[in-house]
Amino acid sequence: MSFPPVPEPLPHPVVDNHTHLDIARGGEHLPLDEALATAASVGVTRLVQVGTDLASSRWAVATAAAHPQIVAAVALHPNDAPLHSAADLDAALDEIDALAGAHERVRAVGETGLDFFRTAEDGIAAQQHSFRRHIDIAKRHDRTLQIHDRDAHDAILETLDAEGAPERWVMHCFSGDVSFARRCLDRGAYLSFAGTVTFKNAPHLREALALAPLSRILVETDAPFLTPHPYRGDTNSAYLIPVTLRLMAEARGMDLSDLCAAVDANTSTAFGGAW
Repeated sequence: MSFPPVPEPLPHPVVDNHTHLDIARGGEHLPLDEALATAASVGVTRLVQVGTDLASSRWAVATAAAHPQIVAAVALHPNDAPLHSAADLDAALDEIDALAGAHERVRAVGETGLDFFRTAEDGIAAQQHSFRRHIDIAKRHDRTLQIHDRDAHDAILETLDAEGAPERWVMHCFSGDVSFARRCLDRGAYLSFAGTVTFKNAPHLREALALAPLSRILVETDAPFLTPHPYRGDTNSAYLIPVTLRLMAEARGMDLSDLCAAVDANTSTAFGGAW
């Protein structure tokens, strides 16, 4: 694996609303200060650092406290939930609850949700329990909910309908088609597009992007994963957001600067205000 070249800067600052600065992929990892500086050099001036377990959630909070361009999201990833006993899972969720409520640099609860691709049938109940708890945590602390959805479209919406969605919620790395996009948007979702929207085998994502109102579109890396075309397979980082955004502007037939300005404003709104 390798890091792709730094792209041309964007004409307007934007936010990477979902990244994992603490995760190394294939042994590769940009030092934090270098990752932030390189991202800023191309116009990615703010980031949301996302937790996936207790350790990474604690790290997200500490990193956001030390860096004004970063805010934190805290959660147990859906695939982490079945690894706990019932008692341990509730104890871990209690700590996520405490982190979400105690720190002003925490703007989101996530990534949470459902993943029916990697979790076997005997782990689904733990995932669903965890997802419901995260929804409650987000609502009680007025945090944005960041949803991980893999092969679980219907179940995600059924759970949100049953529990009641928070005021602000984001479909992280949106993976559905136009029909699913409509169902999410009708319920008030923001759709966040990752490098997958640039993949040649993903016309359904570009169709969903074209459908979505401009006010509901966000962009992310999910770094170090989901590196955009033509660098698919290399290690992703926030500085590659311009590659994804240029394709998004082309897919929507709009000016890149206008799209960047909208995405920047949308992210502030979606995460409870600018930082």
